[in-house]
Amino acid sequence: MEKIPMTRAGFTALDEELKTLKTVERPAVIRAIAEAREHGDLSENAEYHAAREKQSFIEGRIKELEGILSLAEVIDPSKLSGAIKFGATVTLVDDDTEEEKTYTIVGEVEADIERGLLNIRSPLARALIGKDEGDNVEVRTPGGQRSYEVLSIRYL
Repeated sequence: MEKIPMTRAGFTALDEELKTLKTVERPAVIRAIAEAREHGDLSENAEYHAAREKQSFIEGRIKELEGILSLAEVIDPSKLSGAIKFGATVTLVDDDTEEEKTYTIVGEVEADIERGLLNIRSPLARALIGKDEGDNVEVRTPGGQRSYEVLSIRYL
């Protein structure tokens, strides 16, 4: 199986979610199922069916997280430097709008564009890999062709 690159923060967040699912969510849903069973006829018991559906979701997510964490390759960006690569925090300026944006290039499972965490497999991240400060980057996005200048590269 192929290793899944991620930052220490991403690994920790997924590990915490897994622990919460196993120690809090799973026992709670088991109690809810037991309680719903006590109400009698299961065929017409909406609480029972909702609890079973939630249990199915929790068990699926636990399996998914265990698989991801077992394949995780934690990369410490603070030990990196130079051109843009995984873990870089990059500040860009859009050549058209003059708007500055800062992204950290992270693994697929921890990506969250709303928080500035850019998926390593996204068109923008792929275009940025290997670039240095001052370089211009042309990237085809779902919204059309964009052009950016790399203002700074940091490894935190």
